[in-house]
Amino acid sequence: MTRAGPRSLAAGIVALEFAAAVTSFVASTLLPLVARDLNAEDRLGLLIAGSTLGLFVALPLASRVLARLGARGTLAAGMAAYLGGLVVSATSHSAAVFAWGQLATGLASGLLAVFGVSSAIRHLDDRLRVKVVAASSAMWILPALAGPAATLGLAHLVGWRWTLLLPVPFVLFGRLFVVRAARDEPEPAPRPLGRTLLVPLGAAGVVLSEGRWPLALTGAVVAGAGMVAILPAGTARLRRGTPSALAALVLFAVGYFGADSLITVLLTTGYGQGLGQAAIVLSAAPLAWAVTSLLARRHFPATGLGLTAAGTAVLAIGGPFPVALAAWTAAGIGVGLAYPALYVRASTAGSSGLTATELATAVITAECVGQLLGRAVGGALSSAGGLFASYAVFAVALAAAAAVSRR
Repeated sequence: MTRAGPRSLAAGIVALEFAAAVTSFVASTLLPLVARDLNAEDRLGLLIAGSTLGLFVALPLASRVLARLGARGTLAAGMAAYLGGLVVSATSHSAAVFAWGQLATGLASGLLAVFGVSSAIRHLDDRLRVKVVAASSAMWILPALAGPAATLGLAHLVGWRWTLLLPVPFVLFGRLFVVRAARDEPEPAPRPLGRTLLVPLGAAGVVLSEGRWPLALTGAVVAGAGMVAILPAGTARLRRGTPSALAALVLFAVGYFGADSLITVLLTTGYGQGLGQAAIVLSAAPLAWAVTSLLARRHFPATGLGLTAAGTAVLAIGGPFPVALAAWTAAGIGVGLAYPALYVRASTAGSSGLTATELATAVITAECVGQLLGRAVGGALSSAGGLFASYAVFAVALAAAAAVSRR
């Protein structure tokens, strides 16, 4: 790689993260308009499921695609699937066709994510990777603040179908930088698929459960079994080094993203607040995460995760609105202190024996399946009347992540 290669790669990864943030807020903001236009108000689960399932399908297949197509071929295939999927969704006239288009975009996003992370593992030193992770977190600030309003304004002018294509220029811009740094490198023969296919199967059970929590929990267990097959040996036993860092990443995702998925329900149902106040609390943690990770000169995984656990535990106790706002903001600050260094530790091969592509797949799988588990467990507890109890569980998971991160 040339001297400009690492810089181009870093810029491309950050730009693609910005594109992912724009895509997320555009999709969530347009969902009511899409559902109404496609007469699918009672099929929201199907409209949402496509992109999530596409991501989980990509994870066990990514190493095979990279081995067969190489770096530039994978980038080309990913972009073709992404653009094709958006076009299918934007021109759809039924919920099923829209979901198939979203499945293609999710699949492409998964391939591009594995490629980006594996390239960063190969070509960026730890210090630069910490900066890239921090900058990537900060890329969610502007879309979080301006994305929904800008999306609704554009949809009012040109309709949701054209607005759905809004992320395309940002994705192309990121790909331009990444492709400058990309080069084909020999890939070892991928490991057998085997139980790794349980990941998309279990994910399907969770995202298509539509409130049926026994199905969601069963899907989470199945996805967890597939995750074990992807993560390096010794992860479940908390072996020191990369396996323990990956285990901490799973526990972090269970605790933080599980809590984040229910925060508006907690504020409106548990705290008796209005949707406006709940939205303020909802945005507090991710904004605090992004700003802290960008401005902090040093990062402390155990300390940060401990702070996040404490903030989540306060939410489990209850109290007035200012307490909830302060607690969830503190939780976001903790993530900002913890996440960049934890992510770099989890994506450093060490003695794990994994290739860069396998390690990238393991990192993304750990985080995504952790989110899935947290949301499934939280949904099951809250539906059984244990909304505050679910936050106690999330706090325990985060405290365990803090302890494991010390290994």
